Amino acid sequence: MTKAPAARSFEVRHVQLARAAFAAIAAIMVTFSPDHSAAIGLSIFSGYAMATGLVLLAAGWFVYTVDTRWPTVVLGALFVIAGLASGVALFRSVTGFFVTVIIWALLTGLVETITGARGLRAAHGLPKSDAARSESRDGLTVGILTIVLGLGLLFVPTQYALQYTIDDANATFTLTGIIIGVGIFGGYAAIVAVYLAIAGLSPRRPAAVATEPSGAAAAESADADARESANNERGTA
Repeated sequence: MTKAPAARSFEVRHVQLARAAFAAIAAIMVTFSPDHSAAIGLSIFSGYAMATGLVLLAAGWFVYTVDTRWPTVVLGALFVIAGLASGVALFRSVTGFFVTVIIWALLTGLVETITGARGLRAAHGLPKSDAARSESRDGLTVGILTIVLGLGLLFVPTQYALQYTIDDANATFTLTGIIIGVGIFGGYAAIVAVYLAIAGLSPRRPAAVATEPSGAAAAESADADARESANNERGTA
């Protein structure tokens, strides 16, 4: 009997769970950080983008085949480039935050959306629980969320500043565009973390494994081959 192929140690669900973990860390850091300045926001984004990009690049070689790995490799490269750019001290300004995150969000969101849509089209007619169909649907959803993040940041005025006073605290605060922008990124990271965690923990339908015929079926097949061989010999004689 043919043995079932060995299970991969690194699968799509592991990629999703790793991405969910990094997004959750970014969301927690944004939520509990008292400073939502451009420098802090880019520091958090840089770590998130670099870690996620390295996971995606590794997945390109350990999870996908030669024919299917290029979208993941491109996506990982975009993440890494954005992480490196946001780590440059010269770019750590309000304008640098918005430009870097918006370009990253629109490019990576577009790649992931197109890849997910093409995967769903290719999986048309397959069962809804099919792993390829589920992965494509998850990628499409995350891609759309990322594009929405980029478009949302486009409408945040970078020079916005609103002073407000809290009487109970007897203090005056200023709500700025960068605080709003970093907060939007933190909200996006939280949504992606929850979605990918659910996707990674969802049960997968086991792949069908082809096995060799056994017992009576094997004996019947052997008898049929023998009869066919004998008939061929008589016909030749």
